[in-house]
Amino acid sequence: MTQSINAVTLAQFSQLSIQGEDAEKFLQGQLTCNVTKLGLSYQAAAIGNLKGRIEFGIWIKKQAEKHYDVVISTDCAEALQGHLKKFGAFSKFDTSTPMPIYPCVIDNVPTFSHQDDYNTSENIQAWMQSSIATGNYWIVAATQGEFQPQELRLHQRGGMDYDKGCYLGQEVIARIYFKSAPKAFLHYVKGTSVKGSGTTPAAGEKLDKVQVVNAITTSEGFEALVVARPEQLAESGLTILDLPLALQADVARPK
Repeated sequence: MTQSINAVTLAQFSQLSIQGEDAEKFLQGQLTCNVTKLGLSYQAAAIGNLKGRIEFGIWIKKQAEKHYDVVISTDCAEALQGHLKKFGAFSKFDTSTPMPIYPCVIDNVPTFSHQDDYNTSENIQAWMQSSIATGNYWIVAATQGEFQPQELRLHQRGGMDYDKGCYLGQEVIARIYFKSAPKAFLHYVKGTSVKGSGTTPAAGEKLDKVQVVNAITTSEGFEALVVARPEQLAESGLTILDLPLALQADVARPK
């Protein structure tokens, strides 16, 4: 599908390395995923706020013993540094200066690489298209604090562990999981225009009662990941597309 790179901002990412004696323990008390189970592949995860919403959407891998690499949208990297400094003031670890890392698609999987060859608009846009089609959302500054992890199906991607113990926002997140379920949640859609304007919606923009997480321009209009109630989506005029099978399950806790 032919796409335009002019209507949307190309995604940009940075990597920070967290190393030190207390790195694992500290991250375990911050992230939604179980840090002790991380390996060399990037795992989508999040750092929540006290309201149980995603403050920082990240990908993380264990590069070596007591060494973790974290990828985050570049416009959130400085805020993440401040967060780590604040909450890790009494923990023994060092955080590197954020360095550029490039989104790319390898073996049909959206991932990241330090190779300069991938630093092209074509590669970045291919990553955006693949990510939207597979539910691999990315949080930017405009959407910090907007979404609850379960709304974005993070638990269906291995990015949440309900048995690992406390972390920021855990009480609210666990309450939703065990006692209720999100009424609005992630969908993959396509549309032809935004309120007749012919433009692609920005991250965080609301189309009536449908909130955009990420969007990309296509030859026919746009494709997007959105959070909405099914009945609201049915009234929106957007066409629902299929997410991968693992993300088509009910967002509620299995009974």
